[in-house]
Amino acid sequence: MRKFLSIFILLFIPCTFFAQKTKKVCGEYIYYVPSNQSLEQAKNIALDRAKLQALADEFGTIVSQTNSTVITNENGKTDNRFFSLSGSEVKGEWIENDGDPQYEITYEQNMLVVKCNVCGRAREIKNSSIDFKAMILRNGTSERFISKEFHDNDYMYLLFQAPVDGYVAAYLIDETPTAFCLLPYQNDSDGQQKVIHGQQYVFFSPEMAKEEINLVDQYSLACSGTVEHNQIYVIFSPTPFVKAVDNIGGKYMPRQLDYMKFKEWLSNCKKLDPKMSVKILHMEIRP
Repeated sequence: MRKFLSIFILLFIPCTFFAQKTKKVCGEYIYYVPSNQSLEQAKNIALDRAKLQALADEFGTIVSQTNSTVITNENGKTDNRFFSLSGSEVKGEWIENDGDPQYEITYEQNMLVVKCNVCGRAREIKNSSIDFKAMILRNGTSERFISKEFHDNDYMYLLFQAPVDGYVAAYLIDETPTAFCLLPYQNDSDGQQKVIHGQQYVFFSPEMAKEEINLVDQYSLACSGTVEHNQIYVIFSPTPFVKAVDNIGGKYMPRQLDYMKFKEWLSNCKKLDPKMSVKILHMEIRP
């Protein structure tokens, strides 16, 4: 992820909310990788599902359902089907990792298998967090441009919509890992991006910017190797919060901070704000 516009100095204040009790949970998941997925993609999926399993084991599910992968072989053709727990069905929310996830990579019948074990802090969901829409768009500003795959000089946009008034932030995490603040825009001196309920926003597009937004940062992407696997963290809360303390990264780069400091900031905010919701969107950038 390279090539960005605008640099400003922002004012920061800490998150202040009501705390909610968290628990340590651990989960394990074995993922049978389809042939069209890379190892990095498989590890991300295995990690997400290990977290879901840990949350389901500790807090239960709204609808009784379990994770399972069914592999069948008929007439020499392998069929790999996964039955998952969706985020809304799990009655818990992942707050932060406790140590690094552990992976075990093996092969079974010429199929790549990724086993993931992860522990972390989580809290029970008591119908307080708020669902919202967040999608990554490539070279276009409508839903038909939704994509996870980007190439050199592609433009990236973020489509967002929430059911209530609130505040939103977006961070890109690259492979180094470093956290880049994409939203709020860099000229926002209060470090907050307010959104109105029901309105659909397409961030990073000057043409689609709302009247109250004066200067829009645009993002074109580039890849320094064969492929980069990045993540976009979209953070929303009806309660005001201010983005993390960060630093100027360089010419045409967004402001940035160390990944661990970003995770610490996000963890502290989520611990103190039970209504804060986070969606993690995966993306690839190729030359």
